[in-house]
Amino acid sequence: MYNLSNIADTVQKYAKITAEIAKVDVEVVNAKLIRVAGTGIFSEGINEDVSENSHVYKNAIATGERQIVYEPGNDERCRECKIKGECHETFEISMPINMKGQIIGVIGMACANEESKNIILKSLDNYLEFLAQIADFIATKAYEYEETKSKVAVINMLKIITRSMDEGAIIINNEGNVDTINLSAKKQLGITRTIANEKIYIEATGDTVNNSKEYRVRIGENINTVIGDIYNVPENPIFKQVMLFRDLNNVQSNIYAMTSTVNALNTDKIIGSSQKITEIKKKIKKVANSFSTVLITGESGSGKEVVATAIWQNSDRRNNRFVAINCAAIPEPLLESELFGYVKGAFTGADPNGKIGKFELANKGVIFLDEIGDMPIYLQSKILRVIQDKKITRIGSNQVIPLDVRIIAATNKDLRQMINENKFREDLYYRLNVIPIEIPPLRERKVDIEDLIFYFIHYYRKLFGKNFIKIEDETMKRLICYPWYGNVRELENTVEFMVNMMENGVINDTSLPINIKKNSHRNIRKDKIRMLKEIEQEEILKAIEYYGNTTEGKIEAANALGIGIATLYRKIQ
Repeated sequence: MYNLSNIADTVQKYAKITAEIAKVDVEVVNAKLIRVAGTGIFSEGINEDVSENSHVYKNAIATGERQIVYEPGNDERCRECKIKGECHETFEISMPINMKGQIIGVIGMACANEESKNIILKSLDNYLEFLAQIADFIATKAYEYEETKSKVAVINMLKIITRSMDEGAIIINNEGNVDTINLSAKKQLGITRTIANEKIYIEATGDTVNNSKEYRVRIGENINTVIGDIYNVPENPIFKQVMLFRDLNNVQSNIYAMTSTVNALNTDKIIGSSQKITEIKKKIKKVANSFSTVLITGESGSGKEVVATAIWQNSDRRNNRFVAINCAAIPEPLLESELFGYVKGAFTGADPNGKIGKFELANKGVIFLDEIGDMPIYLQSKILRVIQDKKITRIGSNQVIPLDVRIIAATNKDLRQMINENKFREDLYYRLNVIPIEIPPLRERKVDIEDLIFYFIHYYRKLFGKNFIKIEDETMKRLICYPWYGNVRELENTVEFMVNMMENGVINDTSLPINIKKNSHRNIRKDKIRMLKEIEQEEILKAIEYYGNTTEGKIEAANALGIGIATLYRKIQ
């Protein structure tokens, strides 16, 4: 129930105006029959409870109809009044105050003598109409007060919610200045000072990503690109808009957290003690903090992504994102949008929310382009442009996004051969091959096989909760002699199989998969007779592994083999 006491000063003014015009005493009571305003004989009892002596008022509130009492004290409606025998009034009008169908009080007009009564009776209709208008005025003011109070309550609640939101939130007044800004918004915009009525500049880039529009927001010297929405505040004399947004970096972080499956390793976790692996570890540490592109080559399953993540983990970008994309695993029509992203309505069939591309997601970090040799030729030119210009544009957008991203590419294909066949751009090859890292196949670094076998045995026996005691020597020899065409990936799958098959914690020949058993028997039968070409190849590889794959290493390897350097290069080819 609305209380007229909330606008007591306004009600008192209307009571005085009514009393001066009508030349009578006037009082106004609320719905609980508490006197809110009064003149003359009623002026001394403001805030007094008059319920025991106001039965006419009760009728007015109960019926919603005006009450006219011609003979106060003798009227039926005065029967319950305790002072009806002492009543000095000669005439009374009680007009209900109706606010949107709710009776919130009564305005009463009383005559103290016959002369006043006669004056009013001569123009009763006019007085009734006047009193009804005064009642309407009071009701209107009460409604306006209630509306204002409600709006203020909503705005205060909005400000409280705004300040406690995780999203950035800014309330903008009609002058285009900041009224309220929460901590999240200040953090996203890099603001540490107190913001009080500062000008805010908001510019839409025209892009829609993740179902929200992209804006550039500036307050003072602080500028940032955000994704969010602006809501207009209708019919408000103070506030114009509310902006809710997320920092683009936070949006990217959320996407990265949901999609990243990177198993990062540093060089200390790379398994292997062969000379080639030792050299690769040293090279990783040397080039880790460089901005130069890296091209990792090697057979499938040799560990190209392991090397890529090791470069990332040893670099000063280790706390930023490592975004991997397999260029061979994504259909050609979708690869461009995966790499560069797109905005709402960019092309038929696109997600209506838009999408952030892998390059943008990797900004400030590392992007790993696996199987780069399978990238379509038309996209290769765009990758070349990104490397040169260090910026991208989403599909369907005209907004240029600056990039600070290190590119690491990998392939199991012979890119030089592909260049000769016009399947790979030569200029892109040289842009990618600034720092080449070649991972030798597992069969060329047999020293590492035993290390890897024990590493994977301990990993899978913990995973499966099995006890491991030993692996038989003959079984280990067979595993080392196996050519491992699938490299480390095949070796890992084999060890997983053996751990499943082992009995009493011992891995022996019965634990081996059938393909290795067959291969081992063939090797045993051929042990007595080997082709000279095979022996020569093995000794050349052994010499290069020992002395290194550098020019100086090859010269020493040739001397050790007793052949000329030119002959060595020819045999390597």
